[in-house]
Amino acid sequence: MSHSQVTDSGKLILHVPIILVVAGLLATLFTAWTEPLIPIGESFVNPQQIAFTAIPTEAAGTPFFIPEVGIVAGHYGSDSGAVCPDGLREVDVNLSVASLVQKMLTEKGIKSEILQEFDPKLSGYKASLLISIHADSCAFINEEASGYKVAAALSNPQPEKSARLIACLRSHYASTTGLRLHNSVTNDMTSYHAFNEIHPETIAAIIEIGFLNLDRVILTQKPEIVATGITNGILCYLNNEDITTTPVP
Repeated sequence: MSHSQVTDSGKLILHVPIILVVAGLLATLFTAWTEPLIPIGESFVNPQQIAFTAIPTEAAGTPFFIPEVGIVAGHYGSDSGAVCPDGLREVDVNLSVASLVQKMLTEKGIKSEILQEFDPKLSGYKASLLISIHADSCAFINEEASGYKVAAALSNPQPEKSARLIACLRSHYASTTGLRLHNSVTNDMTSYHAFNEIHPETIAAIIEIGFLNLDRVILTQKPEIVATGITNGILCYLNNEDITTTPVP
């Protein structure tokens, strides 16, 4: 081996540590600038690629809407409402029927929720419709103090829809329960506080499901029938059933 070859080999050996140091620095910088790879199955994918990759679904581009119904259980969370001499409370009857209505709507695939009488959610509440469930007095007034009442807001921005909701409730509630319409709608009903709290696009109604005195049997022993009448009325409205509507006085 010549002297020049020995010298060149020595220079090469001296350069090896420098090369290794530079390679290490480059590897570190490359790692810092490169996104970590996420294992997907047996391969690895850059997370930036995932963010811009469309995931096809059967519902893609197909909008769907589930009607939402707000159910106010009269006096719930506030007071007892009417109270009978034996302790039967209106609020308990209202809540029982409201719970059954919610159950029946759920079985039909319709999203609904029970609200308290003065629920904070009522402020600007937006849904397909809102219905408030109440029962009438337990005092014996006369033989005519029997039956149900239904009313909408005295003034509302969508009178035609309100009239149709009232017509649906009246028709189905009467045919299901056998109770007659009691034509004694009060200002407390047409000026019901929730009517002024909810969103203007929410169609609303209040129903007095019967008198706690003369209609006590069906209200307390057959609440499923009462709830069915209300539920069928709601479905009539949501499903756009063909029913003759008349202006609500």
